[in-house]
Order: sequence, then C-alpha cells, then structure tokens
Amino acid sequence: MENNQFLGRGWQFPPEFSSANHQVMMNESEANINQSINLVLQTYRGERSLLPDFGSDLHHFLFRNRDATLKDEIALSVRQTLLHDEPRIHVDQVEVLYLAEVDELVVIQVDYTIRKTNTRHNHVFPFSLLEGTNLTVGSNGAEPR
Repeated sequence: MENNQFLGRGWQFPPEFSSANHQVMMNESEANINQSINLVLQTYRGERSLLPDFGSDLHHFLFRNRDATLKDEIALSVRQTLLHDEPRIHVDQVEVLYLAEVDELVVIQVDYTIRKTNTRHNHVFPFSLLEGTNLTVGSNGAEPR
C-alpha cells in the first residue's frame, strides 16, 4: 500500500480522459486535496441540491471595495468553509492579498496541515472581485470602463 493512498484519490476535475488508454484521469494525495479546496471555494453554497451546505459564500464579496474589513471577512469565510467541507486538513492560516497590478484580483493563500500525515502545505486561490468583463474598481467600488 502506498504511503499517501489514504489521503484520497479522485477524478481529475474537470473530467479528462487519457488519449492512450481512454480512462479517466485521476489525482491523489496533495493534488487531490488542492483540487478539493478549489472545488469547495468555487461552489456557491446551496448550488448542489443534494449537498445544500457544501460550498463557500465568496460570491457575497463580489463588487466590494478592497479594504481591511473585506480581507478579514474573506479570510474568516474561507477558514469556516474549509473547516466544514474539507475534513482532511487543519487550516493554519488564511492570508488575503490585494495585487497592485490587477485591481479586481484577490489572492487567497491557505496554509494548512494534512491531519493524517502532519505535513504542512499551502494553496493559492485567485479570486476575482469583478464578474463582469467591462468593469474596473474605482474609489466608489465597481464602475463601468
């Protein structure tokens, strides 16, 4: 038995198929956990009818002004979401960074420990505050270009 097999193995998402043997591409271990973090954070809470509590509330932060309060709210939301939906990890720290080059982009860095192996890892999740393509962030929040 491989050492990291108990960390999980699952389909690559979005599903891909091998051209050589026509089988579903799989991922495992840390890659499976990182993919799970992405899926949890990209899924709106209530989006899945059979798992209505699965997912995050990051969409509530769209079109908000970038300030310290928003950073704290995003960090708390991510921490609580991962505590609820990803039991294989312990979230050590969530850091929210604003990029000067791209006003609408927020980088969420999650430092976590895998419970079964007690190993530390980090995962970077880019999050756009603007869903529209012709919007910019100005002093009054989201504005048309």
